[in-house]
Amino acid sequence: MASSSSNTYNSPCAACKFLRRKCMPGCIFAPYFPPEEPHKFANVHKIFGASNVTKLLNELLPHQREDAVNSLAYEAEARVRDPVYGCVGAISYLQRQVHRLQKELDAANADLAHYGLSTSPPGNNVVDMVFQPQPLQPQTLNPVYRLSGASPVMTQQPRGTGGSYGSFLPWNNGHDQQGGNM
Repeated sequence: MASSSSNTYNSPCAACKFLRRKCMPGCIFAPYFPPEEPHKFANVHKIFGASNVTKLLNELLPHQREDAVNSLAYEAEARVRDPVYGCVGAISYLQRQVHRLQKELDAANADLAHYGLSTSPPGNNVVDMVFQPQPLQPQTLNPVYRLSGASPVMTQQPRGTGGSYGSFLPWNNGHDQQGGNM
């Protein structure tokens, strides 16, 4: 959680600065939207609205708020970049990439097995050396809060997708295969 030291020096949080209002000591936005990250609140406000975010944060327990803000910021960043699909577009992109790489791995294993069978001396089985990928282990889940009407809806998403909300989005690598934003 970000510290509320920003109010110690009379510097309003990013939310109050964006909304052009005085940042009070008990401001619900201050711990989560520091003045150094104005774009974070601007995106959240643009997609969800300050009033809805205030309602959501007030309904949550204090220890749940940081995860909720990180989820909102992540989804808002994704929606700004891809207004139609948002996070689903990023997930779909990554799933297609995994599927493509799995096909490449299967083809390489088939080639290796074929080559090994046709050139190996008797009693020396190269097929045993073919790479077999390990099955994916289920990940620990982290709750994600989404606005649905006036009340928050809790869904699940793999841990590690909060925090730095744009750290592994496909459009952050500077390019993508389709020549634009997904």
